[in-house]
Amino acid sequence: MTIQTHATTPFDGQKPGTSGLRKKVRVFAQPGYAENFIQSVFDVVPRPEGATLVLGGDGRFYNRTVIQQAIRMAAANGYARVLVGQGGILSTPAASHVIRKYGASGGLILSASHNPGGPDEDFGIKYNIANGGPAPEGVTEAIYARTTSIDRWLDVDAPDVDLDVIGETQIGELTVAVIDPVADYAALMESLFDFDAIRAAVQSGYTMAFDAMHAVTGPYATEILERRLGFALGTVRNGVPLEDFGGHHPDPNLVHAKALYDLMMSADAPDFGAASDGDGDRNLIIGRGCFVTPSDSLAMLAANAHLAPGYAAGLKGIARSMPTSAAADRVAEALGIPAYETPTGWKFFGNLLDAGMATICGEESAGTGSDHVREKDGLWAVLLWLNILAVRKMPVADLSAEHWARFGRNYYARHDYEALPTEAANALIDELTAALPNLPGRAFGPLVVEMADSFSYADPVDGSVSRNQGLRILFVGGSRVVFRLSGTGTEGATLRVYLERYEPVGGRLAEATPDMLAELIVAADAIAGITRHTGRTAPDVVT
Repeated sequence: MTIQTHATTPFDGQKPGTSGLRKKVRVFAQPGYAENFIQSVFDVVPRPEGATLVLGGDGRFYNRTVIQQAIRMAAANGYARVLVGQGGILSTPAASHVIRKYGASGGLILSASHNPGGPDEDFGIKYNIANGGPAPEGVTEAIYARTTSIDRWLDVDAPDVDLDVIGETQIGELTVAVIDPVADYAALMESLFDFDAIRAAVQSGYTMAFDAMHAVTGPYATEILERRLGFALGTVRNGVPLEDFGGHHPDPNLVHAKALYDLMMSADAPDFGAASDGDGDRNLIIGRGCFVTPSDSLAMLAANAHLAPGYAAGLKGIARSMPTSAAADRVAEALGIPAYETPTGWKFFGNLLDAGMATICGEESAGTGSDHVREKDGLWAVLLWLNILAVRKMPVADLSAEHWARFGRNYYARHDYEALPTEAANALIDELTAALPNLPGRAFGPLVVEMADSFSYADPVDGSVSRNQGLRILFVGGSRVVFRLSGTGTEGATLRVYLERYEPVGGRLAEATPDMLAELIVAADAIAGITRHTGRTAPDVVT
């Protein structure tokens, strides 16, 4: 089969963020745009002879188009085998598992995660390396450098592959295998968790509601929760992946999963509620009348993980992103294991997991996972919760109260100011950065600044240093505020403000979170000038 060479010129702005390259569909739909980026990946990533590429996505609009072109380009670039999920579907954690299980050299995951989908919405491409995890900075920087000088991309003239039929197709020397996207992942989950204990709870009347948000986890949750564990049909809501996610925003938080939240706070609530996002790597956990913050979820899972067969031998360490609350650190201390604080971005956990230094990792942005794959994993977190609750035989609210009584409580919230003018967001961060040296000792209401810095991270495995990972304001007594610009949006900038107040054992452990954070909210605005810089008097999203 003849390889075709297409002359091209670079596009500006193809620098991958913390989760790959994300832009509007109309940007990716420009002739040569996706091809330039994919070719840049193929030009720089290492791969052996006979390499396998994993390919799939979250089912959003434009996935199938890019998958077909990526297959033709893989054929032209010397890959021997492509594994693609049936229907183009492959959740991010499932893709990580498939890469690892079948010894692939890497994978292209087509998703913009929790961002909206549709012709006028978002699309993304992320490259994961052979360990199943997101490409580290050295690789993403090399990809970006190549996008700035690329002058050609390669493909072959071949018809589209039927993505809806499991089986193999030959394109020249390339074998394309359309695989069941769920089977390998479901088997992995069954090896980690006590499905018998969960089934027994279900048979005793335990109920749950899972909102798949018309995103990628629908088929996975239906197979595992309803077919394998025996939850009633209809337990999985919005379970069919749609190209526009049903017109909704597939972000499992209290704004975009409000219907689930309202159900769980009602008199008709089931025992347990959960949701996952666009590509299946985030989770929302709600008990009857009890929302669990992602930071608390990480800590509570770590404290009880030994109840699941896959973690019965104990944890090697716990890692969290810097903006995530310190609740997990207190669990690590009690267990006598290391706690690691990393920058935001799951790729920073990869070295710790590969080195056997950590077992469970988590981010405040609703991402939790373990060393079973090299991505955060929404359904994994849901199943670990179900395992723990089935063994402990107690509701979420009681488990939470017991945890806080033992470790104290980190009251926590994240305020997102979305789609800000980039200039205004940068001005806020620049002004605050300049002010950091003069903040210690200053009082903002009853709060006195103890320390202020720009977070940097020295990787304990490879010695690499990541700087400017967020601005931290720490107050006397353990409270803190963190300011960070997010790299996961596609338009403008998102300012994230993280608020945390620690109450020790015996303190005020059952108060309303907004009340406990009120003084921090006022201080954050006074310190950073949020309203002055952005014109916003309230965040767009609170999680």
